[in-house]
Amino acid sequence: MIGAKAVVTALVLVLACQPAAASLGLPPLQTVAYVDLNRYIGTWYEIARYPNSFQKGCLGSTAGYTLREDGDIQVVNSCRDAEDGRTRQAKGRAWVVDTTTNARLKVSFFWPFRGDYWIIDLGTEYEYAVVGTPNRKYLWVLSRTPVMDDTVYAAIMERIRQLGFDPGRVVREADTIRKNGESW
Repeated sequence: MIGAKAVVTALVLVLACQPAAASLGLPPLQTVAYVDLNRYIGTWYEIARYPNSFQKGCLGSTAGYTLREDGDIQVVNSCRDAEDGRTRQAKGRAWVVDTTTNARLKVSFFWPFRGDYWIIDLGTEYEYAVVGTPNRKYLWVLSRTPVMDDTVYAAIMERIRQLGFDPGRVVREADTIRKNGESW
């Protein structure tokens, strides 16, 4: 588990040290108008993401969210290691920083380091979610199912482009799994 802690520590340090969007010449990142946290909790499957060092070699990534008694959110991120097939897991805590929308959260896997977790797109039935950071360095496309319809995915890619993200950087999970000869 020491390897997982090192990965999580690196993730948090990277997120904590990122410059603000304004200093990069980007417009402020817009989030969704409102998130019902009771509908948001549960299991999400990663459909796509910007490449990042802390998920290198991850296949079949999932994120599980449960409400804690203190009102915060328990986070459990899991994936299958591409090399040896073992399950990699990181546990953390998230909390809402904008109670008007519930769309801006902070997440921490190793206190006191924390990073932004902004919900920037959300299906009307909570069937998909897009999470990004205001500096546009991190991005995840999540779904309640392991596979997403190509039309829905294409529409999400257009919306993230409009929000200042580069769809050309996005790595789709299905492509990574096929490349590795894996299946869901």
